[in-house]
Amino acid sequence: MTCVVVVGAQWGDEGKGKVVDFCTERAELVARYAGGPNAGHTLVVGGEKTIVRLIPSGILRPKTQCILGDGMVVDPGVLLQELDTLHARGVPRVFERVVLGDRAHLILPYHILLDAAREGRSESAIGTTKKGIGPTYEDKARRTGVRTGDLRDPARLEQRIAHALQQWAPTMQALGVSVPSAQEILRELEPMRERLLPLLGDASSVVNAAIGRGEQVLLEGAQGALLDVDHGTYPFVTSSSAIAGGACTGLGVGPSRVSSVLGIAKAYTTRVGSGPFPTELSDKDGEHLRNVGVEFGSVTGRPRRTGWLDLVALRYAARINGLDSVAITKLDVLSGLSTLRLCVAYQTAHGKTDEFPVDDLADVVPVYEEVQGWSQDISSARSLEDLPQPARDYLDKIQRALGIPLCLVGVGAGRAATLVLQDPFEA
Repeated sequence: MTCVVVVGAQWGDEGKGKVVDFCTERAELVARYAGGPNAGHTLVVGGEKTIVRLIPSGILRPKTQCILGDGMVVDPGVLLQELDTLHARGVPRVFERVVLGDRAHLILPYHILLDAAREGRSESAIGTTKKGIGPTYEDKARRTGVRTGDLRDPARLEQRIAHALQQWAPTMQALGVSVPSAQEILRELEPMRERLLPLLGDASSVVNAAIGRGEQVLLEGAQGALLDVDHGTYPFVTSSSAIAGGACTGLGVGPSRVSSVLGIAKAYTTRVGSGPFPTELSDKDGEHLRNVGVEFGSVTGRPRRTGWLDLVALRYAARINGLDSVAITKLDVLSGLSTLRLCVAYQTAHGKTDEFPVDDLADVVPVYEEVQGWSQDISSARSLEDLPQPARDYLDKIQRALGIPLCLVGVGAGRAATLVLQDPFEA
């Protein structure tokens, strides 16, 4: 049995798409377990860039089956647009290889209206992508959501939409948003409904069957551990379980079926949206990371906040995810910086700590260790021996600080620009 969970170990945007795409050279099934179209995964193959927001990153491998799990929230228009784009680009059998879990929740137009209206008010803004994610998960939690399986029964679909709108009407009116009718929503959904019905299936059954057959299975997270609704920097978090444990709840896979957990982290740190960020840079080094790393949201285009690698936060992510190995991405972005800094502890009102104070993060001051940088272009490196000594020392410091082996190191955007230190399926 080989079932690997791939999870972001920072505030998202760690390069999970590239790592999953790389791993799917061997994987036969990739299943995503949480989040919605607010999570864009960028894949670069043969110099051509592809951004997927809902479909698992394994879709570019022609034989890989891709599952959208029940823990996800799905905008039907975005999903169909993604499928059509991939099909037009010649990706084989796109519609045949995708299964849409019939217990996933639908993002509907009123969710997007609500999200945008709330973010437009400074007192309630937390930096969401305004894609309707939060309101859809709210519907799920209060049991007024509309699930993808409801598309099979038009009468039940109308009833559930009408009930949800009744519940949201006072909030929408207070926000100055017009309340649509259930019939309006249904008219917009109808042409999409017919196209989505053939994709529906029992995601849990499909994934468990693949594990039972001994196939190589990857369970793909969205966002990052520090945005987890329970364990992240609340309230500046996403609305779902972004840690590795979310794979079990989002896909209906028992924890005993998971073989290992692979964490993804950049060689530095970024964050999108509001919330505390101890190692954030607002100087020329921060600009270097943003510009060289092309740190702009793949979904929204927003500039990402950038900073030095935070080992305190990374150790916390390793603990709450139970990481067995770590992949470091974008090491090449650090080339050209003569001095690098690693956050090894925090100074707090109560003294120095190497623990991650989730609820008091805004008040900490990072304690840095300075290390030597390098000037060489490392994008053509294909083994550790190809890297300059300072780059190898930098990786060694990360590994020793975490006490977890590094399995992959990214030195460029393409598939080939990956150093394999250990097989992720054998970590």
